[in-house]
Amino acid sequence: MASIRVMPMQLGFCASICQQKSDVMYLSGESLLIILLVGLIAGWLAGKLVTGWGFGLIGNIAVGIVGALVGSWLLPRLGIQIGGGVVTKILVATLGAVLVLLVIGLIRGGYPRRRWRF
Repeated sequence: MASIRVMPMQLGFCASICQQKSDVMYLSGESLLIILLVGLIAGWLAGKLVTGWGFGLIGNIAVGIVGALVGSWLLPRLGIQIGGGVVTKILVATLGAVLVLLVIGLIRGGYPRRRWRF
């Protein structure tokens, strides 16, 4: 089975988690697939909540992964601890993605009017 070797300095968020600079994090193919699926679901949910539609496959994955980074960084700093599991990861990533989309909307001058259909 193939795995990806990621050095802590390649991922800025991992550098604060790893104890030593020589620590290495390994991502298997299954881990990468889970990250992409969580990003896809979270990005789609955030797009539905904020704008009323999604952003396409690649856009949803990108928004979801960025949202997961923001959510996993921000929630512990606010003192919010949520349990583990895939559903929890989707929830955290969705919250982070909604925040990211709202900030982008404020910078760009807002989104088009929301469509209230699902």
